[in-house]
Amino acid sequence: MEEEIGKTAGAIWQALSTQCELSLTRLNNQVKARAPVFDWAIGWLAREDQIVIPAEKRSFRIRTQRRRALY
Repeated sequence: MEEEIGKTAGAIWQALSTQCELSLTRLNNQVKARAPVFDWAIGWLAREDQIVIPAEKRSFRIRTQRRRALY
């Protein structure tokens, strides 16, 4: 189980590194992980302070903690 969560966290990180910020729904659609594993992987990344989860009006957006400078 831990391996699956780790792989899902890696897929989430990869998606965010290319897209910078995604809604929770869109991120889940890109990663295509099963429900509890996706949630646990998000929690793992949040607990490790790797992602930021600001609340929007009726959803959440996910982005990496370290934003790259745009040139």
